[in-house]
Amino acid sequence: MRKPPQQDIDERELDVDPPKQVAAGPTAVAITMKRAVEQMGVRRTAKTLRRINQADGFDCQGCAWPDPDPSHRHTAEFCENGAKAVTEEATLRRVGREFFAEHPLDELRDRTDYWLGQQGRITEPMVLRPGGTHYEPISWDDAFSLIAGHLNALASPDQAIFYTSGKTSNEAAFAYQLFVRAFGTNNLPDCSNMCHESSGVALAEVMGIGKGSVSLQDIHDAQLIVIAGQNPGTNHPRMLIALEEAKRKGAKILAINPLREAGLVRFKNPQKPRGLAGKGTALADLHLPVRINGDLALFQAIGALLLEWDAVDRDFVEQYTTGFDAWAAHVKDLDWDLVLDATGLTRAQIEEAAALFRDSDATVLCWAMGITQHRNAVATIKEFANVAFLQGNIGKPGAGLCPVRGHSNVQGDRTMGIWERPPGHFLDSLRDEFGFEPPREHGLDTVASIKALHDGDATVFFAMGGNFVSAAPDTEVTEDAMRRAALTVHVSTKLNRSHVVHGREALILPALGRSEKDRTGGRDQRVTVEDSMSAVHASRGPLDPASPYLKSEVDIVCSLAEATLGDRHGIPWSAFRSDYTEIRRRIARVVPGCDAYDEKVDRPGGFVLPHPPRDSRTFPTKQDKAIFTVSPTDVLQVPDGRLLLQTIRSHDQFNTTIYGLDDRYRGISNGRRVVFVHPDDIAALGFEEGQYVDLVSEWDGTERQAPSFRIVAYDQPRGCAAAYYPETNPLVPLESTAEGSNCPTSKSVIIRLEKADGAGRRSVETPAGRGDETKRQVEPEHNA
Repeated sequence: MRKPPQQDIDERELDVDPPKQVAAGPTAVAITMKRAVEQMGVRRTAKTLRRINQADGFDCQGCAWPDPDPSHRHTAEFCENGAKAVTEEATLRRVGREFFAEHPLDELRDRTDYWLGQQGRITEPMVLRPGGTHYEPISWDDAFSLIAGHLNALASPDQAIFYTSGKTSNEAAFAYQLFVRAFGTNNLPDCSNMCHESSGVALAEVMGIGKGSVSLQDIHDAQLIVIAGQNPGTNHPRMLIALEEAKRKGAKILAINPLREAGLVRFKNPQKPRGLAGKGTALADLHLPVRINGDLALFQAIGALLLEWDAVDRDFVEQYTTGFDAWAAHVKDLDWDLVLDATGLTRAQIEEAAALFRDSDATVLCWAMGITQHRNAVATIKEFANVAFLQGNIGKPGAGLCPVRGHSNVQGDRTMGIWERPPGHFLDSLRDEFGFEPPREHGLDTVASIKALHDGDATVFFAMGGNFVSAAPDTEVTEDAMRRAALTVHVSTKLNRSHVVHGREALILPALGRSEKDRTGGRDQRVTVEDSMSAVHASRGPLDPASPYLKSEVDIVCSLAEATLGDRHGIPWSAFRSDYTEIRRRIARVVPGCDAYDEKVDRPGGFVLPHPPRDSRTFPTKQDKAIFTVSPTDVLQVPDGRLLLQTIRSHDQFNTTIYGLDDRYRGISNGRRVVFVHPDDIAALGFEEGQYVDLVSEWDGTERQAPSFRIVAYDQPRGCAAAYYPETNPLVPLESTAEGSNCPTSKSVIIRLEKADGAGRRSVETPAGRGDETKRQVEPEHNA
């Protein structure tokens, strides 16, 4: 076993090479095995990896890409980054009471997210007492009693906030939202609020359901697959296998993204000889390097061209839609000069893309956070829907709308009721099933929760998984908000930044991971999850727990509910904890589409939830039809001398979990503090490639700073920039959110570059938990 790293990131060792033009292949296999063996050893690696995403195994805790039918699954049904995610959880490294005794919080606060995460699994409940300098062990009963005491002393249940990450199982999520509503609040923010909330809002308004309308088979059968604002090679690598299958059957692929990503250039499938020894498969037939935030104007232009060319499914439009005439009149008057300015494209490029739509009888349109995290994100997704409606690409094979979710059960959590704005029919079902009247007033989403904590309107913060402090926008404000809380509680598997930025009193509650056996109640338990395409299936871990003191998420929720509520409402928490089947029986009676839930998840591969637009071209909107919508051609204006920044992931991370320091496909190794800028912009702004700069965001008369980033010349549209989060989350204003969804605008941050330290030396003196280096000065020769 290699010991965890004891030194933090030394950005002086950062190397920059040309970007790669191919993804995966033997390099991915080698890195996967190297990382796995380092942290798990050979035998544990073999035992664990062969069970990922298998019908009798456990669901990968990485992305939410769907699994093939059980009869078509590969022995290695995982990708490089999925294996990294599992390795991080199944590691043999441990963080016990000795670790916390050795490391005071003042030291841990100066560590990076990477270092914290590499220390290993937390083995027992820990408490930080008021005024304390170290976390100390606490029994589970005392921990639940402490939380219950804080909750029951609140003047109102709405003074508590209950956050959920996207990894929580359906059983835990259902029990969690039931407890929170029985306690008396709808304050259930979740990670959707920060990523795909814009997708849910837009799709629910125009189709009646806030989920995608495709299956994995539709991807295989599509004639055209559009991938907008998404980098599947890093964020959803198993999607590349589906794209390869579609290409084999003759599909075209259109990539729309400011950066040309290796995963959409060429794919070497490591499961096939051609991927290991051959050239692999070329994927994107056309790459449109759209300017950041230019997608709304682009799709209005595509719609206008399709209308002009009469590439319209008239039967679908007349029978299944409303609002077509108003939308058609709007795009016929499109200002093409505005479109070209917003997109940075030529009319010829846009016409080439539109011709791909015109020539396709079955189009799937995929997108991710490059679309959802803008002020006009909801309008943009509605424009995607307009183009799909125009050509009848809903409810037919090989076609549909496909928001590609990031976290493995983020969609399932919402299905189970994790939502601050629950629909009335869901609350009615809870009332009828459990005999209490749940709160009806909408609760706080993520942004509103941070404001409530900051302003003192909320004083208790409970997080079911995740790393809230690093994931949230406006890091300085978020950290200040957390420090003002009376109590912060985090249900976690590993150490992260949120544990060291805490309230006056704090708890860490260690949970079982997906890869571990769950013997809660003295029986073998299984949980269920839902993927991006509404398929629900079971998950069972093969490994012994990292510690005998770990509890399952279901156990933690039910035990906390008992401690807080007692026998209020007569909810059988003990029965739920002893046998998760009891929870699934209640899910079947409460959650739409989940009848016979327990029986269906026993089937190999599980079952697919109903989706009326996909299944029968039935649209549960107020008009009972799909709705064309009219949106203004909104163009984000960037002042001279400024750049528009999008925050992105490195290839060596998933959300805020940082596996390593290499972004292999973009040519970055041994570091993270880089800002990608077009070579002509570097020169025009008076800088040089390799120079270190501070990033300063400008919003509504205020400025925020992230210091010491190395400029890397990178091919992208002029006026655009990109850099990794969470290092750049301090630049995202809390008040800058998407209209309609309140999602932070992490892909539309106006910044300027300033010479680091103003004198040729760069001084780094910011909290390491934002991904910054430890405090030091670097001599000028290291800045070349």
